[in-house]
Amino acid sequence: MKVKVAKWGNSLGVRLPKAAAEAAGLRAGVELDVTVEGADLRLRKSIRIPYYKLEDLVAQMIPENQPETVDWGPDRGVEIIDDAYSRGEITLEDILNRKPAKPAGSSRRRGKQNVSAKRR
Repeated sequence: MKVKVAKWGNSLGVRLPKAAAEAAGLRAGVELDVTVEGADLRLRKSIRIPYYKLEDLVAQMIPENQPETVDWGPDRGVEIIDDAYSRGEITLEDILNRKPAKPAGSSRRRGKQNVSAKRR
């Protein structure tokens, strides 16, 4: 089956005969992948890749399909996390509610007291 290439704005277009489109299962609006192989063009239906949200996947978890926790031993090197949550100073609920952690040590405010000394 022969078709002609036509000018379509700044691009070129090919009009597919109805019989060819029906045989390939194409309709208006279907996305195609175009690949160039040497001097030949190949059109293929685009494969839709599903995207998942982590929240949706976790929501589908039930006790029967949750993996067992594995004890890998103590943390080493960059695995060690030293933050307020890891030290037990705040809880996950505090993080979710955006409550600021109280700094360890003195409760006195710091910051601007040394600014004027630096400017002199």
